[in-house]
Amino acid sequence: MNHDGDAGVPGSLARVLADVAAERVAQDVRFGMQLLPDGTGGEGTAKESDEARRSTDEAAGGGRLTWRHILAEEVLEAFAESDPERLRAELIQVAAVAVKWTQALDRRPESSTEP
Repeated sequence: MNHDGDAGVPGSLARVLADVAAERVAQDVRFGMQLLPDGTGGEGTAKESDEARRSTDEAAGGGRLTWRHILAEEVLEAFAESDPERLRAELIQVAAVAVKWTQALDRRPESSTEP
């Protein structure tokens, strides 16, 4: 199996990352430079992260795993993190899962619909 990040569709990763880059530029055009606090860590966030992890594990064990489970787990792990280096690593994981999910959407036949 080829592990080039293209998920079986040549050029897929570059196309999705170009779309992400274009969206980032559009955000800067619309909102300008935003200097905001992280808003992560704090009371209850570790519990929510643990619950998302359990839900993902249960869904995987029961054959019901979805992209929503995976992305929610990653997002809640980021929300629970207060250390900037670890938060950065979690956000990279969030971005990577979002890219991979987008690639999965792009691989679907156009006539495919999901509930």
